[in-house]
Amino acid sequence: MNINYLVIAIEWIVIIALLVKFIPKNKIKIALIAFHCTQLITWVLGLLIVQLKLIEYPIRLFTYANKTSFTFEYFAFPSFCAIFNVYYPEKKSAFGQFMYYFYYCTTLTVIEVFVEKYTDTLKYIHWSWYITWITLLITFYLTRKYCIWFFKQDDK
Repeated sequence: MNINYLVIAIEWIVIIALLVKFIPKNKIKIALIAFHCTQLITWVLGLLIVQLKLIEYPIRLFTYANKTSFTFEYFAFPSFCAIFNVYYPEKKSAFGQFMYYFYYCTTLTVIEVFVEKYTDTLKYIHWSWYITWITLLITFYLTRKYCIWFFKQDDK
């Protein structure tokens, strides 16, 4: 078995375990809304980024479908975004909330840099770690704002 496919399999197993462990039954609704909102954003941005040849995914699932990473764009990042929204510290100070964003963006960026450096599942072409960090921050922010709006509408 190719080591790159082993990495992808491990990603799926770890993320499923994280979802089972960290999404409580009473928060499934917010997790699903955040998950699907993130998928919408990453579907558009992921396709745009690979079409502009900023990033390449040489090894990926469903190579016949499109050139994005199904694992990252449609499962991994939306899953992390779901967990992010379930545990968002609404009652913390603005600084505490910013640090929450900072920790998530930094952790995912470090993981991505490691994957880019040591596997063939991701290659930066005209991209850098700080662009990843900024796009993660924007996506977390947009998804958070959508969840706030959605659940305000749900309460009416």
